[in-house]
Order: sequence, then C-alpha cells, then structure tokens
Amino acid sequence: MAMTDKWEVVIGLETHAQLQTQSKIFSGAATAFGAAPNAQACAVDIALPGVLPVLNRKAVVCAIKFGLAVGAQITPRSIFARKNYFYPDLPKGYQISQFEIPVVQGGGLSIRVGDAEKFVNLTRAHLEEDAGKSLHEDFQGKTGIDLNRAGTPLLEIVTEPDMRSAEEAVAYAKALHALVQWIGICDGNMQEGSFRCDANVSVRRAGEPLGTRREIKNLNSFRFMQQAIEYEIQWQINEIEEGRKIQQATVLFDPDKGETRAMRSKEDAQDYRYFPDPDLLPLEIKPEWISDVKASMPELPAAMQARFQAEFGLSAYDASILTASRGMADYYVVAVSAAGAANAKAVANWIMGDLAARLNKADMPIDASPISATQLAGLIQRITDNTISNNIAKKVFEALWNGEGVNADDIIDKQGLKQITDTGAIEQIIDEVLAANQKSVEEFRAGKDKAFNALVGQAMKATKGKANPQQVNDLLRKKLTAG
Repeated sequence: MAMTDKWEVVIGLETHAQLQTQSKIFSGAATAFGAAPNAQACAVDIALPGVLPVLNRKAVVCAIKFGLAVGAQITPRSIFARKNYFYPDLPKGYQISQFEIPVVQGGGLSIRVGDAEKFVNLTRAHLEEDAGKSLHEDFQGKTGIDLNRAGTPLLEIVTEPDMRSAEEAVAYAKALHALVQWIGICDGNMQEGSFRCDANVSVRRAGEPLGTRREIKNLNSFRFMQQAIEYEIQWQINEIEEGRKIQQATVLFDPDKGETRAMRSKEDAQDYRYFPDPDLLPLEIKPEWISDVKASMPELPAAMQARFQAEFGLSAYDASILTASRGMADYYVVAVSAAGAANAKAVANWIMGDLAARLNKADMPIDASPISATQLAGLIQRITDNTISNNIAKKVFEALWNGEGVNADDIIDKQGLKQITDTGAIEQIIDEVLAANQKSVEEFRAGKDKAFNALVGQAMKATKGKANPQQVNDLLRKKLTAG
C-alpha cells in the first residue's frame, strides 16, 4: 500500500498481557486455560453479594518486573479504580482497573526495523482484571457466557503514539512479546488470548495536528496486525481525500475479507465514570520490595547482547538474533559453554543457519528442538578438530535431528563418517582420479579453472565425502602444477 509524502501515520498500541499466576488477581480461582465453561468462576468472580476482592501479590511482582525491564518508574502508591460499563460478560457491571495512578509509569522499548533502530516510549502499564467471554456459536441463535476468564490478571501496557508505520508497530509488538516471556510474566500464547493488542491509528497531513484515531481491537497475530493497520491507514486517507471526516470509533479486523469494520463509537474516559474502588486499599510498593524483585530478575536482552559482543566477539546483528527469545539465548549459552568460547562464532552460525531453518520448517520453538545444545556443541567440536568436514557435519546434523544417535560421536562411529586426513591415503586416491580423468587434467593445464573443481568433485566422490576438502584441494593443485 503505497504512502505519499504528504501523509504521516500515527500509531499507538495498547497490549493486554495475561500474567503468569496460578490464581486470579482478586480471588483464589484458577487461571488455567481450557476448563469447562464457568468451572473456574468463584463467588468473587461472579460478584455475589458480600464478597470482597483480595489483591494477588504475584501479579504485583509481575508488574514490578516489567517496570524494571523497561526502565520505568514503579509507583510507590497506586490506586485501583472501578471502570463502569454494562456488558453480559462483566458480572459486576464494572471492571477493577487502575486509572489516574498506575503501578508503572514511563519507560520504553528499543525496536529495530530493517537497519534502523527506534525507541518507543511507554505511557504506563497498569494492573486490571479481565472480563468473561461471550460465546455465539452452537447456541441456536443465543449467546452463552463463560466467566472463567473473569478476574484473570492482566497488565495493560500503553505506548505513546510514537510509531509511524505498520512495520514499526509489528516490530514493537514482537519486541514486547519477547520481553514479557523473557522475564517470565506472560506465556505469550496469542491463540489462547494471553497476549492481545489494540492499535490506535490515525493519519494527518505533514505538519498538521494529530488526526482522529480509530482503535482496532483484539489483534491476536502479528500478520493480522500488519494487515489491519495497513488497511486502516489507506481507508482513512481515502476518506479524508474524498472529503469525509474520520469519526472516532472502535473497529474489528476481518481477516477473511482483509478489512476493518466499525464496531461502536469510541468511548472516552469520562464515559466509564472511574472512581477509586472502596473495597481495595491503595497498593504500596516499598523500595525493599523492588530491590528483592530486581535481585530475582534474569539478565535482560540488551545486557546479554552487549555481553555476547564483548565476550564472544559477535556482531551486533548476531547478538540481536541470538537474544530475540529467552529460549534461543539460553540454548546459545549452553552450547558455547559445552563447545568452548573459541567456537562461539561457529555455534552462532549453526543456530542461526541450519538449526533455525530446520525449526522453521517444522514450525517448532527452539525449546522443543530434537537436537540439544550440548549435542550441537559436540558436532561443532568434531568439525573444529577435523574429525568430520562441514559437508559430513550436515549429514550428522540430520541424523541427530532424526534421533539416530545419542551424540555426534555415536553417529560418526556408527556410520563410519570419520574424515580421512592421512596424506598418503588421499594422495593415492588423487593419483587414481588423475589417471581416470586425463581430459580434465588437460583442460586445467589449458587454463580452464572449472576442470579443477571437477577433479576435486571426483576425489571427494571417491572418498564418499570423507576426505578433508582442504587437503584434497592442496594436494591436487600441487600434483597438477608439478606435472
């Protein structure tokens, strides 16, 4: 969708990350996915008279972790509010959230789009409870209400309107998705609704004030996010160019039609009549609590990238790829530890190359890789010590992937793949190849370089690929030039 220079796109994202707690934010009911409808909705969740909410400490710890990870201010005293609206899946008639004073304020995330790096500022992150779910299928025209999700703890993360394209919005969403999983506060499962994004999109002519925004709700895949934002941008530009005004609205994306459609006019804060929840005390977070949480935090991606560059001599690009997810970073650390720091670059190449390609093909996360980090390290060590060549290593890699041996050594022994490095044995094979390929010998001596490659290929074929390729090259050239 081509954009003209006269238009500027303005995008802000609101993300609901479901926090990894065993119980809900204000009750002891379970949060596990997939239970029978309403099996995990207790008296507090369904708002029976006389019940009182009690704040889940683990949810607060998750919020503190996030605030620390994005360099934000952890508010010493934050307040829970009631956000009033009426909907069938909201049993209380209000949602407990945070409004004027959220638990996390400020901070931001660095993102990379192509070769460009950009910092996206965060406005806030606040704790709140999820609503239930309306089910419209298999009810003969009626709607079913499942309150299992009611009271599920969420952290709503809100950006400033800093993004200027669908690509930037997706890059930010991916970076945030990786971060919340990295620090262990959200499982990031978009199919189950654990990580949901709403995109506020507006357009304006260059130099003009901000345009009227429309909010695209519940984007649960990065691909749909890209498509929805791109469609919405073009739709708004067309509307304005045809003389119509943009009306503030909430819209949904229809992936089958590839278009957004208005759901309702967009509410403003005053429509929700926020007021402090009288059943909940203000949340007080003392410096000692923040220090305790900080001590339990894993090394963050940016710090790990810098360490990989300093310790292992990796490029900034390699370091960023290897820290794109906690799983990949952990895999790399274990593999380098087993293979030795001298093999750090080789380990990076194998993870980003052959292993990544195989995992993508199988649509499998690195945590589920059939080849463990120590197995890959063992394979790389056998390349380094010349036990096998790079070509043979690919065969060993496939065998490891298919579970044909416990480690590289086992497969090399079983399949007789050990590289031939004995100079005498290689010379004998080269002599036989030269004798059998006189035409190629003559062509090489006549100045045709391709003939040399053909002779190398014949020599490698004669050794079933087990000869050291460098030795074959050196000895063959020596014999041809000597003759």
